[in-house]
Amino acid sequence: MKDNTKIRVATFAGGCFWCTEAVFKRLNGVKEVVSGYTGGNVENPTYREICTGTTGHAEAVQITYDPTIIRFEELMEIFFVTHDPTSLNRQGNDVGTQYRSAIFYSDNWQKERAEELIAILDADKVFKNKIVTEVVPLEVFYKAENEHQDYYDSNRKQPYCQFIINPKIGHLKKYYQHKLKTPDVSI
Repeated sequence: MKDNTKIRVATFAGGCFWCTEAVFKRLNGVKEVVSGYTGGNVENPTYREICTGTTGHAEAVQITYDPTIIRFEELMEIFFVTHDPTSLNRQGNDVGTQYRSAIFYSDNWQKERAEELIAILDADKVFKNKIVTEVVPLEVFYKAENEHQDYYDSNRKQPYCQFIINPKIGHLKKYYQHKLKTPDVSI
C-alpha cells in the first residue's frame, strides 16, 4: 500500500483556473491539479452560475503535492509570480470576484506561511502596488465541470490559451525550469 502521509493539498485562486491549473500541473512534486470553485455561498455551483459573480465563489485550483519534492512555500512563490496579486477582483480582461486572488488555507500552518510571505513581499516592495490576495480558510471545494479540467492541454490552439496562458508557461519555464517535471517543448 502506498504511503500517503507525505501528500498535502494547497488551494489557490489566481484568476482563471485554466491558467492556474496549467502552471501548477507542470511542477515536479505536484501529483494532481483540479480546477473548481470555493469561497462562495451556493452549494454545487456551476460555471455558468459563478460567472454571474453572485455566488461568491472564486475560480480556484486544488493542488495535491509531495512536500518532500516541492514545498508549500515554493508553490506560493510560483503562485505570486504567475498572476497579479495586486489586482482586486480581476486578472487582465477577466473581471469579477470569481477572478480574485486568494490562498484558501487548510490549517494554521498554511495560514501563517501565507501571511508571512505576503508581509515580506509587501515590505520589500516586490510589486508596485500592495498585495490584495485574500488569505481565508478553505471550507468546501467543488470540482468544476469536466470540460474545465486540463483545459490548456486540451485546447492549446484556442486564442485564450495562446495569448493568456502561453506567456505564463513561458515565464514558468524561464524562471523555474529546475522545478518542472519534464521539458514541455510545445511553446
